[in-house]
Amino acid sequence: MILFRNIRLLHPAQNLDRRADLLIDSGVIRSIGEDLAPPDGAEVRDASAWVAAPGFFDMHVHLREPGATHKENIRTGCASAANGGFTGVCAMPNTTPATDSVEVVQSILWKSRGLPVDVLPSAATTKGRKGEGLAPMGELHETGVRLFTDDGDCVESSEVMRRAFEYASMFDGAVISQHCEDHTMTRGFAMNEGATSTRLGLAGYPSVAEELIIARDIMIANFCGGRPYHVSHMSTGGGVDLVRRAKAGGRTNITCEVTPHHFVLTDEAVAAYDTNAKMNPPLRTPADVEAILEGFRDGTIDVIATDHAPHALAEKEVEFQNAPNGIIGLETSIGLSCTHLVHAGVVSLGRLVELMAINPRAILSQPIPAIEEGAAANLTIFAPDEEWTVDTAKFKTMSLNTPFNGWTLKGKPVAIANNGSVVWSEL
Repeated sequence: MILFRNIRLLHPAQNLDRRADLLIDSGVIRSIGEDLAPPDGAEVRDASAWVAAPGFFDMHVHLREPGATHKENIRTGCASAANGGFTGVCAMPNTTPATDSVEVVQSILWKSRGLPVDVLPSAATTKGRKGEGLAPMGELHETGVRLFTDDGDCVESSEVMRRAFEYASMFDGAVISQHCEDHTMTRGFAMNEGATSTRLGLAGYPSVAEELIIARDIMIANFCGGRPYHVSHMSTGGGVDLVRRAKAGGRTNITCEVTPHHFVLTDEAVAAYDTNAKMNPPLRTPADVEAILEGFRDGTIDVIATDHAPHALAEKEVEFQNAPNGIIGLETSIGLSCTHLVHAGVVSLGRLVELMAINPRAILSQPIPAIEEGAAANLTIFAPDEEWTVDTAKFKTMSLNTPFNGWTLKGKPVAIANNGSVVWSEL
């Protein structure tokens, strides 16, 4: 039983923004009010510097299970999520075997039972993520899957994408998502194609390779009657503009996500050949970063997702060209987002809650937690003004591949409440 004194309750979907005492007992919000008397045995916390929001949900996370548990597993990935302030994650399907069958989905759900972080498995769009025959979407939808993506690979066939949209239309809440990459233009890439890649002598990934697929998929989704379509980890200014114009043209079923590393870092981070700055899509130019920030300002971007991609140390400690793509992100997301969006004046704190809690759940047809008496406590508690230094020694993830170690950030996770538990962050 915990009584949070004078905490800021912030829930844009409820038009809630007030200070109050908040009592949580046995996983339930028991009381909200002024100067609540603490029940016998209650732990009392001064929460005047903290915000309680509906539980943050990261809709793009690689838990690596099954198949690569030397990098991460469901239990450690969820511990990392809790430490970073998330009460739910959507697990990507590029596992071994691929998450393209009911059996794999049920295994993930079974292994995540009883954890303080909810795991929603996504599933592959095509069998084995090979871009050819469709996965059994109907059966997968019945197990609770709502997001279909071959993440890590793009469905290059336009005809297969058309069939995916048409098939998904039969299932309520099914969303087709895409890793937007024309692989014919990116084979052997190491970073963004541009002046920096030329200077460093590294093979480049041109921004148009991402934008071509975004444009194509928007056209196919429109042709199929405006089916729900979600752009994963969008990284270019051209991509932001394509989504903006699609929405302005009445395509209300298109949504997109951006990662913190794509709105914080540029391709100059690769200059020291740090493999922790190697990712897919790659870090882009300062102009792309500014375009993404403008996409936050005008509401084009719907979601902040981490694309949490753990890799073992030995895998990253190789020549830059040969290193795997990806960085971890669950435990730095709130800090980076508060620092570079809220405190930079790009978005309000309420808008941040929409981007990290409300919108991802709405896109995936998941219930949005309520902050009201009698509701199950599904909360993210964070200190938006607290400064802290990123220290990977305090992380719960199995892998430490981040370029942000040692950075000072403003905005820190404090705790989560979910599934009957309160878990305090140790960052």
